[in-house]
Amino acid sequence: MSGEVSASARRITDALLEEYGRTYAAEAGIRLRDTPQPLYQLLVLSHLLSARIRASVAVAAARALFADGMRTPRRMADATWQQRVDALGEGGYRRYDERTSTQLGEGARLVLDVWKGDLRRLRAEADGDGEALRAGLRRVQGIGPAGADIFVREVQAVWPETGFWVGAKGLQGAERLGLPTSPARLSEVARDRDRAAFAAALVRAALDREAVERVQEAARARK
Repeated sequence: MSGEVSASARRITDALLEEYGRTYAAEAGIRLRDTPQPLYQLLVLSHLLSARIRASVAVAAARALFADGMRTPRRMADATWQQRVDALGEGGYRRYDERTSTQLGEGARLVLDVWKGDLRRLRAEADGDGEALRAGLRRVQGIGPAGADIFVREVQAVWPETGFWVGAKGLQGAERLGLPTSPARLSEVARDRDRAAFAAALVRAALDREAVERVQEAARARK
């Protein structure tokens, strides 16, 4: 990037982070650490966010599941199908609640059977290979390419070996904001920033055109 473009990109990035620099995990009340419970909670959130439903509804549904005690794969698997449906409904996640309840139960049992309830075992299996990590995540019922993208995008805060990851939706947000659209150049723009928060903010820009306008206006005011 030229110096001028770099300065513009950094102003946009500063404004973006100031307005929207919060991970979806934080929004869902997950204190993300490299320990089994928050990693599983992130998996559940990634599953919910990957459906064609508003992100705010997915976050609310995750909060409701966790508030009802379904914070670990064991508790999720031991809950009844109806308990999961009811919690999803509390969060407003009604369009896909029945299918999602089944998938959450099956997914929790797989996490218990394959990784003993600890996704750090998947991390060890992947051994720094991003594609292996995403392939492992896709073994979980309800986690497709979009859900795996979301998990990796958020977990980079505690699993740095994933490298900088924004996913397809994050790149779409970068394009709308006039930021570089190659991961390598975006990584340079995000240097010394919270990269997980930056990636989540880019996704919010992809999902909300008014957010793009607010960020661009705030960036212009920084000149």
